[in-house]
Amino acid sequence: QRLDKPYVRENGKLKAVSWDAALKLAAEKLSGNADEIAAIAGDLCDAESMKALKDLMGSLGVRNIDCRQDGSVLGGERASYLFNSTIEGVESSDAILIIGSNPRLEAPLVNTRIRKAVMDNGADVAIIGESADLTYPAEHLGTTPAEISGFADLKSKFVKAFKAAKNPTIIIGQGALNRGDSPQILKALADLAKAFNVVRADWNGFNVLHTAASRVAGLDMGFLPSDGAKGTKDILAAAKSGEIKTVYLLGADELDTSSLESTFVIYQGSHGDKGAHVADIILPSAAYTEKDGLYVNTEGRVQMGVAAVSPKGDAKEDWAIIRALSGHMKRELPYDSMDALRSKLFEEHPSFAGLDHAPEGLELNLGALGDEGKPSSKPLINAVRDFYFTNPIARASEVMAECAAVIADVNATQEAAE
Repeated sequence: QRLDKPYVRENGKLKAVSWDAALKLAAEKLSGNADEIAAIAGDLCDAESMKALKDLMGSLGVRNIDCRQDGSVLGGERASYLFNSTIEGVESSDAILIIGSNPRLEAPLVNTRIRKAVMDNGADVAIIGESADLTYPAEHLGTTPAEISGFADLKSKFVKAFKAAKNPTIIIGQGALNRGDSPQILKALADLAKAFNVVRADWNGFNVLHTAASRVAGLDMGFLPSDGAKGTKDILAAAKSGEIKTVYLLGADELDTSSLESTFVIYQGSHGDKGAHVADIILPSAAYTEKDGLYVNTEGRVQMGVAAVSPKGDAKEDWAIIRALSGHMKRELPYDSMDALRSKLFEEHPSFAGLDHAPEGLELNLGALGDEGKPSSKPLINAVRDFYFTNPIARASEVMAECAAVIADVNATQEAAE
C-alpha cells in the first residue's frame, strides 16, 4: 500500500501523473480564497514538514490549520501540554492518578516507569476512565468526569494517599482531551491539581500523555488555527457543507474522511490509507524510516530521526515537496535545504534547538486552563483502541495484522469464558 508516484483523480479514478502535473494542479487549487482553504497535519509528521506547510499556508493567508486531527483542545503555554514530571521523573511519584488513558497501550515505556514507582517506591495508582490491566495494582475510581470533580469526596484509600503524597502526579490521556466537554474536564483537573498540591516550585506532576509523534512539535510551533479560524472539527464540518473548498492533508488519516467527499483533497503521505482514498491529488512522501527529521516527545524532548533506507519509487521528503509546491505558486519558501529550514525553525522556535533535552522548570498557570462548566456524564474512552493498528504504516503491515488477529482471538476466548 505504499504511495510511490503522484496521482490525480480524473473521472472518479486515480491516474498516475508527473510531479510537475500534480504540483501544478495543487498550486491551482490553493490559489483561491484563503478562507476556503484548510490544512491538517497527521500524527507521524516530522517538525520540518509541518514548519514548511505552516509557512506556505501563512504566505497564502490561510488561517484554518491544525495539528490536532483528533480534535484535542490542547494549546497555549508549553507546560500546559507536556509530561512535566518527565518520563524518568515519574518514578519519583508516590501517588499517580491516571485520567482517560491506558499507558500500557499508549506509552509502554511510560508504563514501565510507573511500574517501577509502584514496585520500588510503593506508589499508589488509580484510574478514572476505562478499567485496564496495567501490570501493577491500580484502583478503579470510576468512568466519568464526575469522579474528577468529586475526587476529594470519593470513598477511597487512594484519595487519602494522594492527599498525603510528597510527589502527587496526574497523567491525562487523550481520551479526556478530544471530547466536546474537554475544556470543562481540563478545568476540573486544574482545580484538582491546585487542591492537592500537584504543582509546586520543586515538583510538577501535571502530565499530559500524548499518543501522536507529531503533536508536541505542532503545538510548539503553533500549527494551530489563529483567532477566529477553524480547527479540525470545524474544518471537517465546513468541508462537508461546502464552505471549505480545498483541504491539504499532511499525512492525516485518523479523521472522518467522509466529511471530505464534497471538497477537493490534496493528500501528502507515504501509505494508501484513509486520506489517500478520499484524495483528488496524491503527493507521495517518504516514511519516517526514509528521511531525516525532528520529533518532540510527550515530555518536550526534541529527538532526531535519521533515514535508514531511501524513499520508494518517486516519493520525496515531505519538506521538499512543500518547498517545490511553493515554487509552483510563485511563493518560494526561504529555504532550499534541510539545514536552512532547521535554522529558520530554531530561530523562530528556540525550543527545537535543544536536541535530546527535556525542559525543566517551566511555569504552569493552572488557573488559565480549561473553561468553567459541568462536564458531561459520558464515560471516558481511551484514545488507543487497537494497539496494532494505530497509524497508516501499522495498518499496512502484514505482521501487525497477524498480531491484531491473535489478540482478537484471545479476547474472544476470554469473553466466551466469562
